[in-house]
Amino acid sequence: MRSKELGFKRVWSTTGVVALTGALLLTSAPVASADQVRDAQWPLPVYDAEKVWQTSQGAGVTVAVIDSGVDASHPDLTGQILPGKDFTNAGDPHQDDDGHGTGMASLIAGHGHGANKSSGVMGLAPKAKILPVRTGTAGDKLITEDWVAGVRYAVDQGASVINLSLNDSSAYPGSKAAKAIEYAQAKNVVVVAGAGNDSGTVNYPAALPGVVAVSAVDQGLNFWSKSNTGNVTVAAPGVDTPQADPTSSSGYVVADGTSGSTAYVSAIVALLRSKYPDLTAGQIINRLIKSASFLQHEGKKAPDKELGYGIARPGTALTMDIPKGPKQGPLAQSAPSTSTNSGAAADDNDSSTQAKKKKKSSSGSFLVIAGIAAAVVVIGVLFAVLRNRRNRGSGGGPGSGGGTPPHGTGNPPQPPTGYQQYPNTAPNQGYPAPPGQSPQNPNPYAQQPPHQGQ
Repeated sequence: MRSKELGFKRVWSTTGVVALTGALLLTSAPVASADQVRDAQWPLPVYDAEKVWQTSQGAGVTVAVIDSGVDASHPDLTGQILPGKDFTNAGDPHQDDDGHGTGMASLIAGHGHGANKSSGVMGLAPKAKILPVRTGTAGDKLITEDWVAGVRYAVDQGASVINLSLNDSSAYPGSKAAKAIEYAQAKNVVVVAGAGNDSGTVNYPAALPGVVAVSAVDQGLNFWSKSNTGNVTVAAPGVDTPQADPTSSSGYVVADGTSGSTAYVSAIVALLRSKYPDLTAGQIINRLIKSASFLQHEGKKAPDKELGYGIARPGTALTMDIPKGPKQGPLAQSAPSTSTNSGAAADDNDSSTQAKKKKKSSSGSFLVIAGIAAAVVVIGVLFAVLRNRRNRGSGGGPGSGGGTPPHGTGNPPQPPTGYQQYPNTAPNQGYPAPPGQSPQNPNPYAQQPPHQGQ
């Protein structure tokens, strides 16, 4: 993965992460100033963050970052990090040996430091609080039980947004992971997850019903080619994004991936939950979707397999006149459990509701015209249609045909052939190397781009 010539030196050539060091390419400055970090945060001017913050800064909202831990002592995050919990048995959720979790937290709720907080990383929701949930890894694999327990813990601790900048093929419909996501959704929590970075189909848990699946765009707001596609909900900045990282000598890295774009969408959700505390999780997602835009990408139709319903726009989401909509929201829900249309929006009355109405109507008609052979035939046809609709699941409505489902519908799919995301490669935002290769520094915590040169 290439790096922008912004005075940053690549130190992990296979991961798409760039450490911010002191060596400018055209100067001999010994230390990179944190001002360079702020100057390189292109999503802030793109989002007109200063104007956005006049409406909301995320105050009163807790965002759970289920990741590698969050360094609460980083100067850009002091005072933002709640006690949290460590599921690795190490006992310290504020320890981050990977750097990934701290990076996500900084994009969400970083407040910078120095005079007028003008240096370092500024998150898009700088007054939100971060609940760090540190989860474990085994080699380059996530310990599924850890982050699944972390989801339930986050919900019980009052988080109203859960950031999952991770992939785990064990989170397929009907799994314990899927049930934990359903638990969060039932408790009015917005779950945001990265689509993945192997140019494949949206991975789990982003592919689960009701989850906000996020793809990445670059500084030109063009789709990032390594971002996964299919049932994407929205897109957000995820290329060349500066973020805090305690494992880097400077305390910062620049990274590519849907990890970062997921964090930005979690921040937007935090802004919305602060501004509209009475809206349900589904209604917040409704505002997110209805305010998204394809911008210069003319000719696209929602849901697009790359950008979903468009690029998320915080300012518009906060101020646009958007009806609340149904409490459930526009995304396909988790029943039946085999549905994988996370990014596909459903009609206000989904197919299962319509099926119930048809069943009730058909039953009433049967009582009225019982004994009439022709009516019995009609009713039989209606029931056949009804069964057929039920077998297709609740992914109908606008968006059901907009992208390729990760594993189709019907019986619970086998875990996809993708990569499980999480452990260590310094502060990596990338995928471990494909099967059969030996990555130097596999990092399952990240949504990592493939090995360079492949």
